[in-house]
Amino acid sequence: MINTTAEKIESIAAAQAEWFRKSDRHDIGFRKESLRKLKSALLKWQKPIEEALWKDLHKSAEEALLTETSIVLGEIDNHLRHIDSWASDHCRKTPLKLFPSRSRVMSEPLGNALIISPWNYPVQLLLNPLVGALSAGCTAVLKPSPYVPTVSSVIGEMISETFPEEQVAVVQGNREVNRILLQHRWDIIFFTGSPALGKQVMEAAAKNLTPVVLELGGKSPCVVDRDADLEVAAKRIAWGKSLNSGQTCIAPDYLLLHKDIKEKFLRLLQKQFKVLLGEDAQQSRHFVRIVNDKAFGRLKSYLNCGDIVFGGRTDASERFFEPTVLDNVSPDSPVMQEEIFGPIFPVISFAELDEAVSFINSRPKPLALYYFGKSGRRVLKQTSSGGACINDTIMHIANEYLPFGGVGNSGMSAYHGKESFDVFSHKRAVVNTCTRIDLPFRYMPYKLFSLTKKLL
Repeated sequence: MINTTAEKIESIAAAQAEWFRKSDRHDIGFRKESLRKLKSALLKWQKPIEEALWKDLHKSAEEALLTETSIVLGEIDNHLRHIDSWASDHCRKTPLKLFPSRSRVMSEPLGNALIISPWNYPVQLLLNPLVGALSAGCTAVLKPSPYVPTVSSVIGEMISETFPEEQVAVVQGNREVNRILLQHRWDIIFFTGSPALGKQVMEAAAKNLTPVVLELGGKSPCVVDRDADLEVAAKRIAWGKSLNSGQTCIAPDYLLLHKDIKEKFLRLLQKQFKVLLGEDAQQSRHFVRIVNDKAFGRLKSYLNCGDIVFGGRTDASERFFEPTVLDNVSPDSPVMQEEIFGPIFPVISFAELDEAVSFINSRPKPLALYYFGKSGRRVLKQTSSGGACINDTIMHIANEYLPFGGVGNSGMSAYHGKESFDVFSHKRAVVNTCTRIDLPFRYMPYKLFSLTKKLL
């Protein structure tokens, strides 16, 4: 893949800044038309997108629909249904001391947006933020990941066919291109990726006091309590880890298992992986491959961090990595220090729920938390995470009416639905005062100040 040149990036940024200055940024009809254009493009390009996802990640058409395009299409439909309400002015109460004024809040677009996405869900995580930008009335420069070159190329062709470059443009390349992009002044930067890279984005944005949305990751715990429905838990956890071969920012990262159900649950989990992927997961067309050799090597090194309960088979020639459970894992081992981003499950046992809660709270706040059992409300009250599911995994991201985002080390701000519209908008406070009445109390030399004090 050829890097977009610094000169081209400069040209795009200047053109979008000029376009935004001259555009009718409050034209809701134009915003709706832009969203409809994106929807039509996604439907038209769905087959090439699916073929690209298969080539780059071995992602099946079914999984591509479930975890990529359908989520973006649902987001577009949600915005089309509600944008009139979201974008309208909202009246606020005006205190007596401001008589005869009226107060309202306007939503105005922030301006020129930079959206940088990762490789693991290269369609959803690039285009879902774009929906928010278009809905709010912003322009957007999209920077897809070079690790999925076929998908990034298809997305580039789709966007260039659908939008003028001064409204939406795609910039291609490696981290050097990211560095050039981050040298420019943007009105908002939306970044999805690792906490380490998120810190670099935030540092660059601070130089221009640019607001940032950071959708990061972390080690999302999955707790299975002794009173959980083990059959259901095993099925839903195996599915959550199998999606994208565990290369999901909200994948259940490690298992916290009550000691009384540990052995039975692990047998059921092994069974459910086979139900989902067959006796030989390598032959399943629904099991994604590891994205590159570097990631494959990192995952393989984790196999030395504990005892393999089941799994552990790999094939470097096609970067296949079998779903694997590791027991007798030290909390200080590498597999428990870094986000795994692959189909490996380290196991930590606990005797009382308080132990599991304390373990979670001793670590950076995760992007997601999963609990199976009957004490979900207690766990939610005693922990913190970006999102959570009780007796399920992953599914909170599928609800376009829920905000999605991290907290602390797992990110800042949220999007999806109205939150997407809001994150690309500025809430402008407006006081409108009539001129027919002009009360003298606020003017020097402050006559009748005793009455003024009563109004304050």
